Amino acid sequence: MRTRVKICGITRRQDAELAVETGADAIGLVFYEPSPRAVTIEQAAAISAQLPPFVTIVGLFVNAPADTVKQAIKQVPLSLLQFHGDESPEYCAQFSLPYIKAVRMQETTDLAEYATHFAEAAALLLDSYQPGIPGGTGQTFDWSRITTVDKPLILAGGLTADNVAQAIRQVLPYAVDVSGGVEASKGLKSHNKISAFMREVAHA
Repeated sequence: MRTRVKICGITRRQDAELAVETGADAIGLVFYEPSPRAVTIEQAAAISAQLPPFVTIVGLFVNAPADTVKQAIKQVPLSLLQFHGDESPEYCAQFSLPYIKAVRMQETTDLAEYATHFAEAAALLLDSYQPGIPGGTGQTFDWSRITTVDKPLILAGGLTADNVAQAIRQVLPYAVDVSGGVEASKGLKSHNKISAFMREVAHA
């Protein structure tokens, strides 16, 4: 099965267009102000306007007030929500859009328990754990901790063109999610790095 790709932390229209041109299935827009990759609802709307069909536009939130999520949905053509905080299943399910729930992987993480707890999630996104940082650490984690669950798995955390092929062969994820690994600087994507990443995914 083909491994899907999400390029996250998009802050510029040209980066979204390049991601789509090189074959990315989804782009991620970060609605979390402390992040160096954060965008406003207005910026997100401009980035998303008139992107081609069959591209999933994902809105990423961290413990956001429900009204903030609803405003983003109203003004940006989001088709999938991504929750990276301590959100409950009830919170995640209230917006009438499919969602994915991020899991910050630790030695004690029980993926089966997450899959049961977030039974309505479209997928679980597996990211590195770092105290006080909800995501975007740029660090990999021990992929051998990943167990098989009855839920699509999206692998994130420190992926680059140098390690994504190995990650795909070892984990066999439904999709991979990259942000810092394809950046020239925080929030600004490198066209060469995106192209190299996409080539490695295709060859894995």
